[in-house]
Amino acid sequence: MPTTVYDPPALAKGTLRVIPLGGLGEVGRNMTVFEFDGKLLVVDCGVLFPEEHQPGVDLILPDFEPIKHRLDDIVGVVLTHGHEDHIGAVPYLLRLKSDIPLIGSGLTLALIEAKLKEHRIRPYTLTVKEGQREQVGPFDLEFVAVNHSIPDALAVAIRTPAGLVLATGDFKMDQLPLDGRITDLRAFARLGEEGVDLFLVDSTNADVPGFTATERGIGPVLDQVIARAPRRVVVASFSSHVHRVQQVLDAAHANGRRVALLGRSMVRNMGIAADLGYLNVPDGVLIDYKKARDLPDDKIVYMSTGSQGEPMAVLSRMANLDHAIEPGEGDTIILASSQIPGNENAIYRVIDGLTKLGATVVHKGNAKVHVSGHAAAGELLYCYNILQPKNVLPVHGEYRHLMANAKLAQETGIPEKNTILGENGTVVDLRDGTAEVVGQLDIGFVYVDGSSVGEITDADLKDRRILGEEGFISVIVVVDSATGKIVSGPEVHARGFAEDAAVFESVKPKIAAALAEAAQSGVRDKHALSQVVRRTIGRWVNQSLRRRPMIVPLVIEA
Repeated sequence: MPTTVYDPPALAKGTLRVIPLGGLGEVGRNMTVFEFDGKLLVVDCGVLFPEEHQPGVDLILPDFEPIKHRLDDIVGVVLTHGHEDHIGAVPYLLRLKSDIPLIGSGLTLALIEAKLKEHRIRPYTLTVKEGQREQVGPFDLEFVAVNHSIPDALAVAIRTPAGLVLATGDFKMDQLPLDGRITDLRAFARLGEEGVDLFLVDSTNADVPGFTATERGIGPVLDQVIARAPRRVVVASFSSHVHRVQQVLDAAHANGRRVALLGRSMVRNMGIAADLGYLNVPDGVLIDYKKARDLPDDKIVYMSTGSQGEPMAVLSRMANLDHAIEPGEGDTIILASSQIPGNENAIYRVIDGLTKLGATVVHKGNAKVHVSGHAAAGELLYCYNILQPKNVLPVHGEYRHLMANAKLAQETGIPEKNTILGENGTVVDLRDGTAEVVGQLDIGFVYVDGSSVGEITDADLKDRRILGEEGFISVIVVVDSATGKIVSGPEVHARGFAEDAAVFESVKPKIAAALAEAAQSGVRDKHALSQVVRRTIGRWVNQSLRRRPMIVPLVIEA
């Protein structure tokens, strides 16, 4: 059912407006805007990674259009944790206004500051930690510890006279986390006693029954795989997954191996985590990549990026023999991460490529080398029962995840009318314990393509797909400007066709005949003649070759 776009009414005094600009109906691009008393608070500002049907795109940003004209009203951007899908778009927002304050935990801000340095932006920051309360404009913020696949993650409780909102960010309820920092259910219970009017809750694993396994169970599996590996070991994971890197360091150390970090973001992020004390590096374990190549094959572990099959990341380049490390017989590759929806084909292509080269590939499908960072259905039920929120807005997930989350809320007694299934651009107003959908903004995709931001359109991507899948034909013909008769041509040039060029000889008389007929009818306009050429060759290619290529006719007057 297509989305019906309609403008919300003017915001009434004493009402809190909530607008997700990304992260609903997708895994990534998380960003939500809260408005009260003329001021805006942004929670998270992340990126979405492109899928195969978006060729050439580097990143996809939230659509800033609804707030572009109100940048001076933004009192702060709260960053719940340091993953790219929650902080990756911050540089692009700060390009519009560089002095918007960033609020987050120590590690989160360190990761975004390093990223902003590459964009030559020095941000204004406020470091916070769990249990802390801050008044930011009209918003009274309280930060709550939550457990996730990166240290220092925070949920945020937002208090205004309109009510209390709790946004979890990404979280799970691992009861035996590596860093001992559990999701603070006592704080959740206290907020529940106060009365949560609107609960924005992570939906990514809402359709997974039971409870997410503990991260602690990964260590022994990594240790066993590395102990059995006869030659080199390559472990691929997200460049911000500090806990997973910690376990790789520990397993390598236990098996007498050293670790080299591969990938610019991996080296940068782990350096920050080690400096701040979030990553405990055993003495002598880390080694520079260039020196690692001098070690015996059974004494090295490479920790790399590329677990999602990204074409330019380290692991994909290894699979394509486009990297200094060329996998072969006896090498072990461990994909220690989840599969982001939409990346499955790219990931399995990399797995197949590595397997074909003789490497043993270990992944979550054949070994317990990954656990999710998101709460499964059982954990979400606990949260609903502890908080007993009046209204629920599931966020962070594709539509099936949002729907599953809403149904969990309803199973715990929250009325269906109080569970809001929104999408990007849905406008929700909260007042006196009532949350109501009052508008739907037209929210689009903003593509980063090289140095351009927002200039590539869906039509451009369609052209790229046609070029990649159907081929390209150009037709050049010179006509007499007075008579419309052909002086030279038509010349047909085709790219992306398996057929010999001679096959196009049969269409040239058809083009000539169509142009002659147009000339007899008095058609002299170059654009009109170009359309005649396009229709003629397009019809022929479709009937003869069963293709729908991009056709570029060029009619030149002489």
